[in-house]
Amino acid sequence: MRRAILALLILFFVGPMPWTVQRFPVDNHRQQVTARPLPDRPPPSGSLHFVRGWHLVSPHSRFGGFSALARTGPGAFILVGDNGYRTRLTVDGAGRVGAVDIRPLPTPDGRPASKAMADVEALVVDSAGNRAWIALEGVNQIWRLDVGLSRIEARRKLPQPRWPANRGAEAIARLPDGRMIVFSEDADDDPRGREALLYAGDPAMPGPPPQRFFYDARGKGLVSDAAVLPDGRILLVHRRLGFDPVFTTILAVVDPADIRTDGVVRSQTIGRVPRRLAENYEGAAVGVEGGRTYLWLVSDDNFNRWQRSLLLQFELVDLPPVDMPDSKKAARKPAA
Repeated sequence: MRRAILALLILFFVGPMPWTVQRFPVDNHRQQVTARPLPDRPPPSGSLHFVRGWHLVSPHSRFGGFSALARTGPGAFILVGDNGYRTRLTVDGAGRVGAVDIRPLPTPDGRPASKAMADVEALVVDSAGNRAWIALEGVNQIWRLDVGLSRIEARRKLPQPRWPANRGAEAIARLPDGRMIVFSEDADDDPRGREALLYAGDPAMPGPPPQRFFYDARGKGLVSDAAVLPDGRILLVHRRLGFDPVFTTILAVVDPADIRTDGVVRSQTIGRVPRRLAENYEGAAVGVEGGRTYLWLVSDDNFNRWQRSLLLQFELVDLPPVDMPDSKKAARKPAA
């Protein structure tokens, strides 16, 4: 019953609904994005200290629906929508947008992208900046692309049993040692939690089967994205649906050292997006500048009239310490 109610909430609020969806009557491919500063300066929430934020708008017909985010340098971002389009842009501290490039992601054999082939839910770019991976929920696959996101280098299906098309791969995290974790949104009706997979290497290449484990979110909601912190832990973004506000975004950290085959891992809450900035956040990126750690979040407007594409920056301060015995400390590799 709980899952049925949740599914109805997702259908109602996330849509598409015929009276809320904004469709462009005429195709427009202008390479233009404007960042409108957000006037609110909400107080800190746990470890989240708001720095700045923008409402991103564009006349481009395929701009929006962002479900994944990567930071490729100071003020430089890749935003990927679940419509199969990606946006590259830069935003400076004053909100000036430059280097805008909006174009479709590649498809196998160059064939037109079906909805399933376009449904990208996660993106990760390696620290060297020469490879990227995307998770496609509809076809249940992980693809590795060149850093320009213009060519598919490898692709591989997730192992059986198949994750549901609308509850499958939702977040990817690439650990400093090259291992990769794929979190499902709501796969496997298991009381232990949501199913996740830990790959020893590249999940888009042939290799040994991944290690299966379960993530128990304990009331935080469903995972919508993940990013690796400088200390090697994983920051998880959770989306919880309600009525006032519609979207509650809760941030937590989980330690990959706790992963065991078919075991359960849990996370520690570090804060939530302030109510005044509530939106459907599905993309996250973490970076370090000047010795400070920052989190960027982007929201998915679902091409609805009542939602916005927001890009927020938070500083992460006073994160909970890594709680582990000396044996784990010795085994942990430093972040790249």
